[in-house]
Amino acid sequence: MEKQELHIDFKVAKAAFEKYLDEYDRTDDKIQLKIVHTYCVVDAAEEIATRMHLREEDVQLAKIIGLLHDIGRFEQIKRFHSFEPGTMDHAMYGADLLFGPEQMIRRFVKDPSFDQLICVAIAKHSDFKLEGIEDERTLLHARLIRDADKLDNCRVKLEESMETLLDMDEKTVGASPISPKVWESCKAEESVLSADRKTGMDYWMSYLALYFDINFPETYQIIKEQDYIRRIAERVPYSREDTKEKVAYTVKKLEEKMNIQP
Repeated sequence: MEKQELHIDFKVAKAAFEKYLDEYDRTDDKIQLKIVHTYCVVDAAEEIATRMHLREEDVQLAKIIGLLHDIGRFEQIKRFHSFEPGTMDHAMYGADLLFGPEQMIRRFVKDPSFDQLICVAIAKHSDFKLEGIEDERTLLHARLIRDADKLDNCRVKLEESMETLLDMDEKTVGASPISPKVWESCKAEESVLSADRKTGMDYWMSYLALYFDINFPETYQIIKEQDYIRRIAERVPYSREDTKEKVAYTVKKLEEKMNIQP
């Protein structure tokens, strides 16, 4: 009996994604940031999956999930011109957009066999903690998209203007204090809750603290190879001595975490 062909065609998905983007203003800095981010997450997902020696079907699935993971961001930017989670749950919105009554997912992936896996991975990719997934393959891809997303966020934090990221310049960020709750999260070596971020430095520390929550040693290896942690930390001029010490401490803890990975 001939094996049934599975319709995971990244070229088809990419063409449909480009058509979807025509509904948005590509000249908007935030829209452009997310377009570039999307394709870089695709590359990051492929790189991690390849280093993990996953089978080709899973590599292609990882790329499709990377392509669609932030599809909800574009409407969030159009409506609110913001990335703030308080304006919209972009991950859940994206999953609803793709898998709701209109079944937009069929524009990108013809075979429905992967719908549940893709939906869960997208819906949960920005959750504070990844919980409640029992299926092993779904959990693999949910972890993979989170790592790929964070991996490209290293590049974003180094390349994008601070005004696009935080609506303030580097000096303003570096002159602001770190709130107690944010510092407690960093000391506990865990991600920072969005609601705890009040100042520019809170946001910048939360970007570093993201890397306490990496799933695969292959991802940490790429971060080490690119020296991302140190480079992100050094982008901002810190005018407060206590801030310099706290950033140095956080960088040290992240480097220790990366170095104990197998």
